[in-house]
Amino acid sequence: MSAIVKLKEIAVHMDLEPDGDQFSVNSSQLPTCHTANPATQSSSLKSQSSKQELGISYAQMPNGRQMPLLKTMITTACERNCFYCPFRAGRSKAKRVTVQPEELAQTFMQMYRAGLVEGMMLSSGIIKGSVTTQDKIIATAEILRQKYQFRGYLHLKVMPGAERAQVERLMQLASRLSVNLEGPNEKRLAQLAPKKEFWRELVRPLQWIEEIRQNEPAHKGWNGRWPSSVSQFVVGGVGESDVEILSTSEYLYKQLKVNRTYFSAFTPIIDTPMENLPPTNKWRQHRLYQASFLFRDYNFDLEEMPFTQDGLLPLDTDPKTAWAQVYLHDNPVEVNRAEREQLLRVPGIGPKGAETILRARRRGTLREINHLKAIGIQTKHLKPYVLLDGQRLSYQLPLKL
Repeated sequence: MSAIVKLKEIAVHMDLEPDGDQFSVNSSQLPTCHTANPATQSSSLKSQSSKQELGISYAQMPNGRQMPLLKTMITTACERNCFYCPFRAGRSKAKRVTVQPEELAQTFMQMYRAGLVEGMMLSSGIIKGSVTTQDKIIATAEILRQKYQFRGYLHLKVMPGAERAQVERLMQLASRLSVNLEGPNEKRLAQLAPKKEFWRELVRPLQWIEEIRQNEPAHKGWNGRWPSSVSQFVVGGVGESDVEILSTSEYLYKQLKVNRTYFSAFTPIIDTPMENLPPTNKWRQHRLYQASFLFRDYNFDLEEMPFTQDGLLPLDTDPKTAWAQVYLHDNPVEVNRAEREQLLRVPGIGPKGAETILRARRRGTLREINHLKAIGIQTKHLKPYVLLDGQRLSYQLPLKL
């Protein structure tokens, strides 16, 4: 089986591995890559590629740029029996495919030179133990960095139960590392993935990553800086509350300095123990993202989240607006005097908007809604919660259905 055919087999379920994906694109089919000179294949690769089929999608970078990214795995075979996973051990409908490090690195570089991709996210099922599997991910990254001198984006997965020395080596090779917690605590993880250990196998590697960042010089990392770290939760499969998920998310953001927590709404997969459970509402996933960004970018705490009695976020209102309806409606923020932290609490004002307002105030008083519009502030959502030079703004109450 050629490497391209293998990538297509792997790509079927790679949407379960988020990395800021925005959309995927389609074109035609990519031929097998056995030619010794990749340069002669460039036009063929561009004209005949099927990016979505290969697992190529677009990840949004911190600067907003869309980067074509190959998301793939060393192997779809796995010894673990995670109840929700399409690659779980014992699943008869799963097609098992393995790519060797040299084979994967060479194929990726052909795609890179053809202009199809700029980076790679590399994960794996677990075969012959976590340490052996982690070594293959490391070997692939070493071939790319050392043999092919690839200097672009590499997002590498830390396998459950990886050794500290392996984590240290990954940090020297990667642009980003991920450790997927899947469940928010030991109890929920046991219901999702009974062969995984929450603290020893999953949380501990994230702690190592932050310890290394704090205690070792950054020049040891790739391109002179340490990689960012991320994690992921499966949402809604085992009855966990949003309180549970966000409690762990807050810990990851504030204590372990993860760059982002991803949330994957549970979708039942045929021939798994959870195949008959209902899928999770995508709005729940969306609200969890919004709440997690409040921890990361707006200095909110768990206690400030507008949970229902069931420990869930409301689906009909974003969490920042729900908070403002309780705390700011009768105590609006004076835009001309508020500190940055206060401005960030106002719906419609983000970090860039807050800085813009602070700069504008040095030039004069903001007295009218048009003054805010003139400096680029979106005013649709903030009107009920602010004062301009001591005056409330007029706004229309939302219609109740």
